[in-house]
Amino acid sequence: MGIRSVLKGAVIAGFMVSVGAGSALAQAACEETEFSSKTGAVYLEAEQAAMTNNDYNAAANKLAQLKQMTLNCYEEGAVLKLSAYINIQKGDRTGAINDLMAALNKGYVAEADKAQTYYNIAQIYLQAEDVNKALEYMKIWQQAGGKPDRTQKWQLAVLYQRVDNFKEAIKWGELVKAEDGKKYDQQLYDLLIFLYNQADDKAKLASILEEVVAQKPTERKYWDAIAGNYFASNEERRAFEVQKAMYLNGMLTTEDEIMRIVNFYNRFNVPYQGAKILEKEMNAGRISKSLDHLELLANLYQVAREHEKAIPVIRAAADAGGGGAMYERLGRSYADLQKWKEAEDALQKALSLGGVKDPGTAWVQIGQSRYEREDRAGAREAFRKGNNRAGASWLAFMDSEESTAMALECFKFQSALLNVTNESKVCKRLEVFGAENMPDNCKTVNERFDAAEKAFNEAPVCKGQRA
Repeated sequence: MGIRSVLKGAVIAGFMVSVGAGSALAQAACEETEFSSKTGAVYLEAEQAAMTNNDYNAAANKLAQLKQMTLNCYEEGAVLKLSAYINIQKGDRTGAINDLMAALNKGYVAEADKAQTYYNIAQIYLQAEDVNKALEYMKIWQQAGGKPDRTQKWQLAVLYQRVDNFKEAIKWGELVKAEDGKKYDQQLYDLLIFLYNQADDKAKLASILEEVVAQKPTERKYWDAIAGNYFASNEERRAFEVQKAMYLNGMLTTEDEIMRIVNFYNRFNVPYQGAKILEKEMNAGRISKSLDHLELLANLYQVAREHEKAIPVIRAAADAGGGGAMYERLGRSYADLQKWKEAEDALQKALSLGGVKDPGTAWVQIGQSRYEREDRAGAREAFRKGNNRAGASWLAFMDSEESTAMALECFKFQSALLNVTNESKVCKRLEVFGAENMPDNCKTVNERFDAAEKAFNEAPVCKGQRA
C-alpha cells in the first residue's frame, strides 16, 4: 500500500468521527440544531450514497442540489463536512480543503474537533505533496492541542527534513527513536543517519552508525559511512580500524580497496602486517604484480627487518624492469644478512645496468663486502673507486688498523729485547758472588740478548721504532 493510500485512509478515518446527520456542530453562532424535513431527506440521500453505496458522483449531485436550497447554519455545516468527505474520496483535494476551511471559518466545527480538522487538512496537503502547507497545518494542529503519537512524530521528522530544517527533524526523529525503545526501524535509522550527516553532528552520526552495524553487520554501506565519518573528523586511526574490520569480513575486494588497507598498515608503522596482506593478495591475483607493488612489498619487508623475505621480492622487481636501482637494493639486503659475496654480485650488476643514483656509495658497499671476506687489496680498490667521504673513511680506518697491527707485532720484539736486557742487568749484579754461584739462566743471557737484538733490528714491522 502506497503512502498516499495510507494518508487518504487516515484522513477519511478522521472524517468518520464527525461526518453524519447526527454529528454535533459548534453552535456558538448557530442556534439551529436540526434539518428541515425537505433538506434532511436530500442530505440523508447524499450521505447514504457516499457512505453506504460509495457512489460519490451521486452523492455530489445531491449535495449540489442541497447547495441550491436555502440552508440554516446547522444544515450548511453538515453539508460542508460531507462535501469535504466526498471530495477526498473523489481525489479533489483542493475542494476538500476549501470545504474544511469554510466549516472552520464559519464556526461549524466543534471545539473538540478543531485539532483533528487541522490535522486532516495537513494530511490532505501531504497527499498533494505540498510539504510547506502540510507542515504549516501540522503546527496549527499542535497549537490547537494536537498531541503527536509515534506516527505523527515520524511525519513531522520527515516534513522538517524535506524543508531542510534538520535541527527540528532531528528532534522529532529522536523522539520517535526514544518511543521505539529497543525496537529497530531501518527507515528511522536511515533518516537519522542522513540528518546527522547534514547537520555535521559527527558524534551522533558515529553513535547511530555503530548501532546500525550491530543490527546489519553485513551491510557494507554502513561500514563505509562509519569510515567516512572518521575520515571527515581526521580520525584516521579509527577509520583504519573500521577498514581493517571490513577487510577481515571480506567486504573489500578490489585492488584499490585492498591497497588502501596496505597503505594504512604502512602509515601506522605496522609494515609486516601490510607486507603479509600485500603478498597474499598478489598471490591470489587481486593485486597486480606490478613494479610499483613489488617495490612497496620489498620496502615493507625491509622496514620490518624481514630481509630474507625481501630478497626474492626485490629479485622479482628487478626482473620486472627495476634495473640497477633494484639490484642495488638487493645488494643492500644481502649485506644486511651478511651475505657478502651475494651482496657484491648484486651491486656489481647494479652498476653494470645503470640507474644507480649514487655509484660512489655502491662502490663503498662493494668495498665493505670485500673487507668482510678479508680481501683487503680488493677492498682498498673499491673504496678508492667510491671517491667519497665514506670511502676515504674506510681507507683511513684500514690504514689505522694495519698500523696498529704492525705496532702490536713490533711490540712483541721490543718486549722480548727488553726482557732479556733486564735479565742481563740482574746477572751483572750477581757476578760478585762468583761464577760458580751464578744461576743457569745467566750463563746463556748474552747469547739470548744478541738473538733478541738481532730479531728486533731485522723485523720489518719495527723499522720505524729503531733509533
